[in-house]
Amino acid sequence: DESELLTVPDGWKEPAFTREDNPKGLLEESSFATLFPKYREAYLKECWPLVQKALGEHYVNAALDLIEGSMTVTTTKKTFDPYAIIRARDLIKLLARSVPFEQAVRILQDDVACDIIKIGSLVRKRETFIKRRARLLGPKGSTLKALELLTNCYIMVQGNTVSALGPFSGLKEVRKVVLDTMKNIHPIYNIKTLMIKRELAKDPELRTQSWERFLPKFKRKNLKKRKEPKKKNTKKEYTPFPPPQPESQIDKELASGEYFLKERQKKRKKMEEIKAKQADAIKKRQEERNKAFIPPKEKPAVKTKKASTEKKIDIEAIKEKVKNAKKKKLGALPEEEVKLKMAADEKKKKKK
Repeated sequence: DESELLTVPDGWKEPAFTREDNPKGLLEESSFATLFPKYREAYLKECWPLVQKALGEHYVNAALDLIEGSMTVTTTKKTFDPYAIIRARDLIKLLARSVPFEQAVRILQDDVACDIIKIGSLVRKRETFIKRRARLLGPKGSTLKALELLTNCYIMVQGNTVSALGPFSGLKEVRKVVLDTMKNIHPIYNIKTLMIKRELAKDPELRTQSWERFLPKFKRKNLKKRKEPKKKNTKKEYTPFPPPQPESQIDKELASGEYFLKERQKKRKKMEEIKAKQADAIKKRQEERNKAFIPPKEKPAVKTKKASTEKKIDIEAIKEKVKNAKKKKLGALPEEEVKLKMAADEKKKKKK
């Protein structure tokens, strides 16, 4: 069947490009250069011997110019792989975008590609751009880590660019998620879709079928409701008859009898109406002024209850107690106890 011929078997890899495929080498010398920011200078200076060693295996020269702030890669006479210079160009681009050398050197492999997504010009306001870029990272980098696990790509968010490194299928998904995030679509929706796709890919029967019915469809819920007008125009019922003609000023004067008055009488009537209005206005103003002089309402006085005369105090008994207390000395014994003590002393004397 044609479907069997078109499918790629699992675990198949394209054979590596060797010198036997291009024994004569390249005719022309190619070179690429890229600038790097000042803060990357110290790191590049430290890891540059490793870069030269990695590119030397593919017979590509690399030069670092610290004065100009640029990196240059060029082919040599021994270079046999024509795509090696493109990979070397991508390597120096990734290094310039703050990707560590351990990850950037993977671009020299056949099954790894890179994508540098520019996000600086997608949002107008700087504050909005910073918030959406932080949303892509997630709390403590959790969103970015989930995206890396689902796409098998290394992702580096730096400044106005997002650098991704991994297989082609993963890079396609990373670009979609990054662009949607900058368009104010939360990355969690795309992560959920990727998780479902990952599970569906495990089933061999579903490979040839459409996955639209399994994928979730998210609707925006934060749309602003349209403000309803204060005055709503309600449509009146249709009638074939035209509306009655409104009364003119002359008709109103005829109805009130004012039409037949003389000019002097009309003026006098108008003046009386004006004076009446003025009198009402003066009266209202005077009432408002007098409000300040109106005394506040006093609270009603609470009547004190008379002391109950049920329990009468015995004054004579209190007087006797006071007299007895005056007679006694402080710390002295009562009279009965004194008499008893004196009698006991006399008995003791007699015995002796």
